[in-house]
Amino acid sequence: MYSSIATVCLSGSLEEKVDAIAQAGFEGLELFENDLTAFAGTPREAGELIRSRGLKLVTLQPFRDFEGLQGRARVRAFDRAEHKFDLMEELGTDLLMACSTVHPDALPGLSRAADDYYELGERAARRHLRVAYEALAWGRHIHDYRDSWEVVRRAAHPNVGLVLDTFHIFSRQTELGTIGRIPGDRIFLVQTADAPRLSMDHLSWSRHYRCFPGQGELQMDKFMAMLDETRYDGPLSHEIFNDVFRMGHSDQTARDGLRSYNLLRSMQGDSGIPAPQPIESVAFLEIAVEPDDLASLRELLSALGMACVGRHHTLNAERWAAGDVNLVLNAESSFTGRTPGRDATAVTAIGLRVGNAYEAFKRADKLGYDIVEPEEVGASHRMSALRNVDGSLSYIIDDSQLSRTWDREFPVDVQPVPQGALVDIDHISVALSYHDYLSLMLQYRAIFELAPTPPSMSPTPAG
Repeated sequence: MYSSIATVCLSGSLEEKVDAIAQAGFEGLELFENDLTAFAGTPREAGELIRSRGLKLVTLQPFRDFEGLQGRARVRAFDRAEHKFDLMEELGTDLLMACSTVHPDALPGLSRAADDYYELGERAARRHLRVAYEALAWGRHIHDYRDSWEVVRRAAHPNVGLVLDTFHIFSRQTELGTIGRIPGDRIFLVQTADAPRLSMDHLSWSRHYRCFPGQGELQMDKFMAMLDETRYDGPLSHEIFNDVFRMGHSDQTARDGLRSYNLLRSMQGDSGIPAPQPIESVAFLEIAVEPDDLASLRELLSALGMACVGRHHTLNAERWAAGDVNLVLNAESSFTGRTPGRDATAVTAIGLRVGNAYEAFKRADKLGYDIVEPEEVGASHRMSALRNVDGSLSYIIDDSQLSRTWDREFPVDVQPVPQGALVDIDHISVALSYHDYLSLMLQYRAIFELAPTPPSMSPTPAG
């Protein structure tokens, strides 16, 4: 399989989307026709733009309301298909993605649909083109991938294949077992999307709340296990309709998309990507402290039962602790770990304790996350970290590293750690924009063995 993403996932012009997709490291893209319509150049120039960035144009999509029509309406449907074929030849792609009809005049019947797609396959073959058929969750007659597969199977045309879309499958709560029995060469395209579990109509849910695999609550691992059985070897392509993505930074969205693709590949047995590491505890929080806030912060920590148990050997930094709770107060005016853009006192680093830090970093690297080495942030310790979306750091450490860090970095005025009511850090609350929230959730879920809980709302007195 190879990585792909639909242009509908990103914000900006077609040029901006193509650049972001290429820079993120994708191999291919699906061209959504709205993006082509808004493009100032010709279809041929759009195809050349995509290829000039080293990308494969996987498919033109979507082709709507084709099957089940009669008389003049059926003739017009085939005329529209021929125009799509003309466009594809100009663009330089051989695959047209067609979705099940919602046309009010379309008649039901798998055999009728199969006959239509056989004829369409004949026309496509004469032009060395192919057609991939998808069951929309809100399709008029066909909204189940098992029925769309039956249409493809009955059409029995080498130029007509199947589209599997995870959102349409999961939103209908369709069983996955049939997927494993579909020959991989009859699947022309696999589209992936995750989503939170919501109670609403399928169309609204799809158009506004999709997200990348790893950012939602659908069972993507079970889908990938079934897909593995087919021996499918084509594009694994994200198709995400999300209002936030369409308003956010295309570079950030594209990077998250590739990391999500890598996460999907890690679910397959031959990926070579280490298993996720469970977080055993929050080892410490590092706080960049403004000088005027230092006294009041010390007073607060003392009231909580914490004590200053060591000072840094070269920096204006203190280790405060109680039980297994550790806070580093860093009052250096030039503290390079300070979160960019924040001038106030703020948490700038989190220490996450795992069983094997090396394996966690190896997984992070394979998934496409940047690893920050100590020298990059001017640190004297030997701990590596991940750069979070808000600019803060997540250090990943194990027990041997943590004990050495306290002994080596904070050897001045060492005091015993008090034991009392304060025993551990229960959770960390982070305020982020929704786009950044999705990015950070993907990072933590992809690298560590974490699962989401249902979202909840906590109204404030101000509403």
